Amino acid sequence: MTAFLIALVLVVAAAGLLRWRRPAWYWLVFGVTFAVLRVLVRYVSVMDACGLTVPPSRWRLALARITNRPVPESRVPRILRVRPTRTGLVLRLKLRPGQDAFDVSSASDRLRHSFGMYGVTSRELRSGVVEVRMTGYDVLKRVQMPAVADTRPMRVPVALREDGSVHYRDYRAVPHGLTLGATESGKSVYQRNLVAGLAAQDVALVGIDCKQGVELFPLARRFSALADNPDTALELLEALVTHMEDVYQLIRAQQRISVNVPDAQIAADIWDLPADMRPVPVVVLVDEVAELALFATKDQEKRRDRIVTALVRLAQLGRASGIYLEICGQRFGSELGKGITMLRAQLTGRTAHRVNDESSANMAFGDIAPDAVLAAIQIPTETPGIAVTGDSSGGWARIRAPHTSLRQAVNICNKHADRTPDLPALEPFRPAVAPLPSARVPLSKTASATT
Repeated sequence: MTAFLIALVLVVAAAGLLRWRRPAWYWLVFGVTFAVLRVLVRYVSVMDACGLTVPPSRWRLALARITNRPVPESRVPRILRVRPTRTGLVLRLKLRPGQDAFDVSSASDRLRHSFGMYGVTSRELRSGVVEVRMTGYDVLKRVQMPAVADTRPMRVPVALREDGSVHYRDYRAVPHGLTLGATESGKSVYQRNLVAGLAAQDVALVGIDCKQGVELFPLARRFSALADNPDTALELLEALVTHMEDVYQLIRAQQRISVNVPDAQIAADIWDLPADMRPVPVVVLVDEVAELALFATKDQEKRRDRIVTALVRLAQLGRASGIYLEICGQRFGSELGKGITMLRAQLTGRTAHRVNDESSANMAFGDIAPDAVLAAIQIPTETPGIAVTGDSSGGWARIRAPHTSLRQAVNICNKHADRTPDLPALEPFRPAVAPLPSARVPLSKTASATT
């Protein structure tokens, strides 16, 4: 008996230590079992308390009266599947007639408290079927990306969502993106993760960093073109517009539209072209867009108008030619001048880190997801890297990118430097870098000469 008590105390102590220091390990060893039992035992009572039940149907009431039986109880959504994950549980529910996905979404906070979970989110899979994702601990406190991610061409994992799933930046689905954030909010780390993910793919990276290149120039070995001042940025953007027009001429020459050509073989963008003729896609990263839009003289104003015009043209027409924009800044409002709101309207993907005022959050989500504005201004200063992401569908989620140091990002870019494509239109802007040092350093003994 004494040995059993000692073993029990050791197990409880180990569980407490794991929950404090390694919540992910605690969840996989202890938490998932307790959570499944809590959900299955409390399910009916919790659904009833949260108002997620429907009264019995008329035929059941009539049958109870005919057979002189008690009135049947209200019915709860039927559990189709319970799936444990490394961060929580996933419940798939079949809704009863009269229920909809909004009922489950509005009760998510009550479900979180009732089941003793850290977070609960829901989404509709199809008509009458809702997926409820529960997290057992704060997955954004210490971000651990899964070892295996579902990577595809032009789709890279960049962060972890609050429900434990991976947040992907998919340029085929969302061509252009806007990232906002105050100083020390984690915007640069998010950008490093994006560059590190794209470095291993067959894509040309183009950078515009008007902060004298301190953010992007250390990664220069993987970039096909870089600009560190507004004058060079203007020339680079206009070269990209020319490259875009050349790609459209290539697509048009390969269409060969006739009555004998099926629809699936008619090229409308670079992804419809044969692989041996497909131009390399280009991702343009602008580190601080305000430096391109501000001006102090008439000449700078003319330069600024040409820069904004080129960006708007690339945002409106660049997707089919394989040119994608990733624009970062602290603010992105109408105070930056004419054409800025037109450019913002073309940037479908929105990500906002901690901002200094509500108007900055409105610049990101006011026109697509008003509910995300409140979440963006509530990001605390002591948790850099946490952001709110959304798109034109109106949905949004809290994410956090894993911390990637500049040294780690440089090593990844150097490792994949051989993937950097040579684009003739961008050759004048190719950064000049020294060759990588040899991996092996020859060892030699030199005798000191004495005279």
